[in-house]
Amino acid sequence: MFIEKIDKDELLKPLQTVVGIVERKQPLPILSNVLIEKSKSGIKFVATDLEIQIATQLQLEIDSEIGSVTVSAKKFQEILRVLPEKSSVSLELQENKILIKANKSRFSLQTLPAKDFPVISDQIGTTTKINIKQGLLKKLLGLVQYAMAQQDIRYYLNGVLMLIDGDQIRLIATDGHRLAFVSSKLDSSYDKYEVILSRKTVNELSKLLVDTDDLINIELAEKQVRFTFANIVLTSKIIDGKFPDYERVIPSYTNHLVLDRVTILQALQRAAILSNEKFRGVRFVLTEKTLRIISSNSEQEEAQEEIENDYHGPALDIGFNVNYLLDGLNNTPAQNVTFSFGDPNSSILITVIGENEYKYVVMPMRI
Repeated sequence: MFIEKIDKDELLKPLQTVVGIVERKQPLPILSNVLIEKSKSGIKFVATDLEIQIATQLQLEIDSEIGSVTVSAKKFQEILRVLPEKSSVSLELQENKILIKANKSRFSLQTLPAKDFPVISDQIGTTTKINIKQGLLKKLLGLVQYAMAQQDIRYYLNGVLMLIDGDQIRLIATDGHRLAFVSSKLDSSYDKYEVILSRKTVNELSKLLVDTDDLINIELAEKQVRFTFANIVLTSKIIDGKFPDYERVIPSYTNHLVLDRVTILQALQRAAILSNEKFRGVRFVLTEKTLRIISSNSEQEEAQEEIENDYHGPALDIGFNVNYLLDGLNNTPAQNVTFSFGDPNSSILITVIGENEYKYVVMPMRI
């Protein structure tokens, strides 16, 4: 017996930790599988897509035989998920199949040899190692990750720049139309180092990290980055490229408008209903003490929202993609946000002053 009588949830939890990076359609069939390694100290689960690898350990004292096998990650997960609560599960290897038994249920899944599983080679070597609270890193990623490009040919935009400099950590993401920046203070000081984390790495970290003060250890190397936390080891290749000079993109303006975040968010959500479905544009018409948000579409329908404020700068009429503005406001938990403006052809800068310095730049659009 490979694994004998274990609660289904004990198996399902570590499996769900690693299965997020597994795609059903893979160039290599074994990449759709999860590697299950049984040793005296417990059961290890590993998944990879050749760019990123996630491993986690289920700590158990096991007296029976040790061994390893790979099995379809999605099918195994789905079987465990639909079994009745408190089900006791046993796994038995039978030549090139694995037999899953639970109550009166039986499932036979194809396996592939563990020796063929493409574990990512360790290229960490000489590293910069930092420690940061899980909750803080999760919060910082949430403040910038929506600004990553999705499938840009400028591959270095399809991720997040992580920059360590002294006792500061900075995260920056941009898709060429908007840029999100956040920085925070670390408990210790480190040598300067920067890496571009891939989109998939960022998304998986955001799902796996929890809002706690427990530490995550980050090892930064030339070609790899490794995150170790809560019995999880996430190893990823880094994006090789030159990230844009973000400091040149972040403007310094003198015209500021402080708004209640929920008020402006809800006004934009209402205006977005009648914006052009393709271009998603809204106009900001800003005069002393009044901000009007105007949208229209190809059917000559129009929405207009008016917000009273204490603005005293020059009048402005400027357009933006409403989705970009909503992204920033939806991912910023602050009560108040500051909108800073240049001229009608300049970007808008949204900031939140607090323990974490946050800046969000959105380029204008013609409407």
